[in-house]
Amino acid sequence: MDVKGLLEALGATEEPFGVFYTDKEPAEGFSPKPGRLPTAEMEARGEADLGAAFAGFSCVMANIWRARRKHTAAYFSRDRFGCLGGAFYLGFNKPQLDFIAHYVSSGIPDVIEGEHYFESPAATRAFFNAIDPLPAPARFCVFKPLSQFAPDEQPEVVIFFARPEMLAGLHTLVTFVTNDIEAVAAPFGADCSFVVTWPLKYRAEGKLRAVVGGWDPSARKFHRPDELSFAVPWEMWTRMATRWPESFLTTETWATVKKKILHSRKVWGEL
Repeated sequence: MDVKGLLEALGATEEPFGVFYTDKEPAEGFSPKPGRLPTAEMEARGEADLGAAFAGFSCVMANIWRARRKHTAAYFSRDRFGCLGGAFYLGFNKPQLDFIAHYVSSGIPDVIEGEHYFESPAATRAFFNAIDPLPAPARFCVFKPLSQFAPDEQPEVVIFFARPEMLAGLHTLVTFVTNDIEAVAAPFGADCSFVVTWPLKYRAEGKLRAVVGGWDPSARKFHRPDELSFAVPWEMWTRMATRWPESFLTTETWATVKKKILHSRKVWGEL
């Protein structure tokens, strides 16, 4: 695989991140503080300490944002979940709490203002049942730059963070290496679902899908302006990193797009 060549061809200025599950805690990186994860069973018994859970709130994407800036890892577990939504989407806690079904939709009068992303708790619950995150297969879910993966480690998903011009290249390259005109999906979800839950769900269903994310209004503050995420399963990534020299990325058409990528960086003060 020619990873360096692909990133140069795309005009990428940031190394992609990989995500995988492991029982080994990273030696360094960003992670939420330890806490007790409330479960649906605890909620049903009236034993869920939601106040403590919200007091220790630490968004998955916020930790990844910090890891991106410091070029290090971000990692999570049942003990270091940070966010009740993140615990669900990373596979550490199912089923999701009824309280969260209200929080994501219409809220609870005199208790908490809803996000109004769904019209009702019932609609939210239907979404939770549909996305149905795979159970975490190991103790930790780790995000880190691809170059930091050890020889015995392999990402399950590779994640780019990019603006529209580079996304155009990624989108088209995915089609080139799969011959599937519907190989890129843009479903609904929390921001962390786009980089873990959805790619793994599609893979488990036998669908080789890239996922465009960054649509969650609550997490837009953890992206650069105009930036979205683009997550691909490992098998798709290997095709991209191997076959890109055969694609449009070597043409004058793409060279013109790369000029726009350079202009965008200038506009945002990145040069």
